[in-house]
Amino acid sequence: MVKFLKSNGLTEYTAACEFMDRRVSAILENRESELIWLVEHPPLYTAGTSSKPEDLIEPLKFPVHNSRRGGQYTYHGPGQRVAYVMLDAGRRGHDVRLFVRRLQEWVIATLDQFNVIGEVREGRIGVWVVRKDKPPTATGALREDKIAAIGIRLRKWISFHGISINVEPDLSHYSGIVPCGISEHGVTSLVDLGLAATMDDLDVALKKTFCEVFGA
Repeated sequence: MVKFLKSNGLTEYTAACEFMDRRVSAILENRESELIWLVEHPPLYTAGTSSKPEDLIEPLKFPVHNSRRGGQYTYHGPGQRVAYVMLDAGRRGHDVRLFVRRLQEWVIATLDQFNVIGEVREGRIGVWVVRKDKPPTATGALREDKIAAIGIRLRKWISFHGISINVEPDLSHYSGIVPCGISEHGVTSLVDLGLAATMDDLDVALKKTFCEVFGA
């Protein structure tokens, strides 16, 4: 049975990583159940295993943490829901790509609860929203903004790190990095899209859709 745990206030990133390390070890030893941990962080940047130094534009803007998750640079901060997923990916198909697709499906299903159409793009990690309300690009293509990031690590098929969805973060905080190494697209949030959504609203949707996508 997968448990959900929600932490109020802002959780320090180092403390979160230490907690995940302990929990993954306990899951491997059958001392604890799988867990989805819902947190918010103070403003910070994290560097994934594929991050490039040139994508850190303002290294002094916020604390920078080296992360052992996959992916490149990303931002975490107030108004963004981070869901750390400590799950047994082995019993869910024993396939890393399938597991990541399921995480994407979970995000997309959650956004659908708010009538937001989330999409994935080949070569781009995360979930994207087409912005028909914005002027097209120089090539005439519709603009797309990222609303959710995904980055995981596996230890003996137990996952940690996870997903983040923007509810109402300060989007200007992304200016210190090239988010996920992609400079030609922007970032958005539920509130930026004109929705009066709260963190509690998102949490309800995450719990509902998790069972739909992953089962128990």
